[in-house]
Amino acid sequence: MKKIVIVGLGLIGGSLALALKGFEDYTVVGVARRQTTVDYALSHGVGDDATLDTEGAIRDADVTFLCINPDDIVTFLARHRDGFKPGSLVTDVCGVKTAIMAGAEVLPGTVDFIGSHPMAGTEFSGIEHALHDMFHGAHYIITPRAGSRKENIALLERMAHYIGCRDVVNTTPEAHDAIIAYTSQMMHVIAASVCDDPSLFTCKGYEGSSFRGCTRVAALDVALWAQLFSLNAPALVDCLDVLLENMKKYRDVIASGDRGKLTEMLLYSSDRKRKMDLPGPDLLH
Repeated sequence: MKKIVIVGLGLIGGSLALALKGFEDYTVVGVARRQTTVDYALSHGVGDDATLDTEGAIRDADVTFLCINPDDIVTFLARHRDGFKPGSLVTDVCGVKTAIMAGAEVLPGTVDFIGSHPMAGTEFSGIEHALHDMFHGAHYIITPRAGSRKENIALLERMAHYIGCRDVVNTTPEAHDAIIAYTSQMMHVIAASVCDDPSLFTCKGYEGSSFRGCTRVAALDVALWAQLFSLNAPALVDCLDVLLENMKKYRDVIASGDRGKLTEMLLYSSDRKRKMDLPGPDLLH
């Protein structure tokens, strides 16, 4: 049996360990920092095995998934650069790619690093919230390096389809980060900003579905998202600048009382949303 090692058994790592069980001729081993996490994984079938022995696990791994926070991934790659099995594939699941790909430059040429990002998750964290169907219908984004081996790209594609992803998108780290800043990170900033309103708690019991949908992701993993925002700051700031400009236009036309202009703006925005929802090429392609 070949071995897939998943470093970090939180929400995404735990879900990946559940979803990859039975994949081809691989056994799935989770690596955690705490014995309680290892015990939970073993008792709940999160992967085929679990261990605290990071060095031993990656030394024998044919595929290593790094499912830890972005800063920790960069540190992990530098610390264990010579500890990966020669000829193995190393990848990650991080929501930023440029910084991670730069960190992977420390690896020797015997190790093939391919950046990846399954676009799935919930507002929860921890192995106890892991789901075997977490990735069903999700995009799986990969950012290969110039020297990435075709057989490893194909292996990642097979794993993505096995865990239920709808497609695999091959792009550059820079393109990934620009799009994710808009489609994901900015949405989290909006949700957090809405929850900063002084009237938040006076509205309790009056929330509609639009409010709940908008603010759902505000209950985020603070340490993780602070790193994601910081590591992708230039792209995210560009998106926020456009958002602030657009919101000011709506604010000004509402304040003016010009219902005709407001109707025109709403028609334009709603038409763009409807076109976005039509079948056809996805934004990432």
